Amino acid sequence: MAHATSQGVKLLNGFKAPSRFEKGLGAQLPDAYKKFWREWKLTKPAAVHYIPKEREWERDEVTHAIKPVQSIPLPLIDPPESHQGIWGGEAVIKGFQKRQQTKRRVPHFWVPTLQRSVVHSLVLNEYMSVVVTQRTLEQIHECHGFDHYLLKNLACDLRSTLALRLKREILKALQSGCPALAAEPKLQAEVLKEYSPYLESYTSEEIDWYGHSYLEAIRKLQNQLRAAEQVVPHKVEFRSKLIEQLREAGIKEAGKLETNEAQPSAEHKDADIEALTKLETSPSSSSWLSKINPFGKKET
Repeated sequence: MAHATSQGVKLLNGFKAPSRFEKGLGAQLPDAYKKFWREWKLTKPAAVHYIPKEREWERDEVTHAIKPVQSIPLPLIDPPESHQGIWGGEAVIKGFQKRQQTKRRVPHFWVPTLQRSVVHSLVLNEYMSVVVTQRTLEQIHECHGFDHYLLKNLACDLRSTLALRLKREILKALQSGCPALAAEPKLQAEVLKEYSPYLESYTSEEIDWYGHSYLEAIRKLQNQLRAAEQVVPHKVEFRSKLIEQLREAGIKEAGKLETNEAQPSAEHKDADIEALTKLETSPSSSSWLSKINPFGKKET
């Protein structure tokens, strides 16, 4: 049965559900966005809420038994508020807490301590007031600037869509030569010299698709498809066909209909009605138009 299906040998382990990039509009997304998605969702982030152990084996302090080390990341919850700030890789942790020795454990949520602070982007030449954590401020100081913090860290470590959106804007500004610093050419040259090496890891298409959520990427793809197709309304198509048929029939008023298409939309309808009325009253075309005009007067 495996050789008779499109999935082949993969069917031996059960049916594989199609992913979001294998069906619908998700299958039409470019590879540049898929690369960003793997960096954001599939890459293992840096350990924030636990201390990873480098050893593979350890000895138990009580039983002295040797057991393997299991450095399993904690399951994190990203609430909508986390995407409106920059939490530095922190998130909400759901677990249990035993508050009294004689009672059962109860569910508990550990939420990071938040504070509002002002950060400065040298590339964008802007001051921004955002909600951050203490770890975010420490990492900004370690990276020697807010721009370095966004450009050095991967998308899986930044986590929030706000940080990814700012990173995309910084990359676009570097690609266009820092237009925000055009009034200071000396500072602009220094900033480009300092931050231009970050552009080596991205192409122009990857920068354009970087930092979008899945729904934003789908909307962007839909807008590109609509702009490429440029659907013409049927009334415009049928009007042009009618004018071409009138011109082939040798009717003089057909040229007036063609010139009326360039008029504004408010006068367009009245001009067409007036021109068609003249065609209906003219003796050369009354017999021809009477066949296609259901509202015209029939001769008895």
